[in-house]
Amino acid sequence: MQTSASAGEPLPPAPAGIWRAVDASANRAAEALRVLEDVARFLLDDVALTALAKELRHELAGMLAAEPFRHRSAARDVGGDVGAGLTAAAALPRTDTAGLVAANAARAAQALRSLQECAAPLAPACVAGFERIRYRLYELERGLLTVVRSRDRLADVSLCVLIDGRDGPAAFARMMESLVEAGVRMFQLRDKGLAVPQLVERVRQALEIAGRSEPALRPLVVVNDRVDVAAALGAAGAHVGADDLPVRLARRVLGPAAVLGCTAHDVAEARAAAAAGADYLGIGPCFPSATKVFATHATPDFLRTVSREISLPSFAIGGVSRDRLAELAALGVTRVAVASAVTQSGDPPRAARDLIEGLARLAPTAVRR
Repeated sequence: MQTSASAGEPLPPAPAGIWRAVDASANRAAEALRVLEDVARFLLDDVALTALAKELRHELAGMLAAEPFRHRSAARDVGGDVGAGLTAAAALPRTDTAGLVAANAARAAQALRSLQECAAPLAPACVAGFERIRYRLYELERGLLTVVRSRDRLADVSLCVLIDGRDGPAAFARMMESLVEAGVRMFQLRDKGLAVPQLVERVRQALEIAGRSEPALRPLVVVNDRVDVAAALGAAGAHVGADDLPVRLARRVLGPAAVLGCTAHDVAEARAAAAAGADYLGIGPCFPSATKVFATHATPDFLRTVSREISLPSFAIGGVSRDRLAELAALGVTRVAVASAVTQSGDPPRAARDLIEGLARLAPTAVRR
């Protein structure tokens, strides 16, 4: 007679079939979690996501190694399995990293749900544990797919230019057009002195200018601080900092497809932004700046740690110039976000091209992060 692990009440004998279902689901879940861990570890080089995948896999293994599941393999009957060898006509594709993640996350989630349901008559006390792992799996899936999507979307972006409203619409248009022509693939509109109507007008201008480019070369336009403006006008996304709408809430406003950046001043903030669902990081301030005064600057250890442990694209910000690129590249940072180094130079298009070419020379074969 079976006994409930939670209350000591007798349970009716379970048919062999339910044990076979438990065994098959346990194997599927463990295998899928291993694949997701390998993706995080070897394909994305992401420390936090690797640790999460490993933790889930070990938690599941611990539950399955304890009573009453430790003898589940005795019910295994591969030869008598009517589903063995069957293939789905519409199986999820595994032609790229995103497909690999989606397919194995779905496989793990379905197997964990089956374990959760089958555990009810076998070991009710274990139901909550399987459910907990399943919900944390959803967090892992989101993190992995965010990294893959962000890397793909920003694959050709090494330079982000922060541009203000200039002296008026005409000057703004001239600056934007010249920088697009120079090859800038990402702009962040940042002007805390503009009233909302004027900011709206500049964002509209920027989107119209960017829209003239061929789709494959169309630069991204993100709005600093004002998530509402970005969402209302259909900008590529927004960038937020510590005093702005938190990343999780900004994502609700922008929707799942928008690009969402977040400023991080230390490793803890960088990890928190990545965990909350940011698509890219602005890390700094790195050096003294012509546009802002900073009490402290990012340490080499901070920049090195972010580049090694967090696989989201990361842009060094604050006082970055062409002369600083080699120093940043030595720490693993291969993207930069600048304002005055371009917009206040004597020749903004030339300054932008110099930065893009300099970054390309320093990391010709490296995967940008």
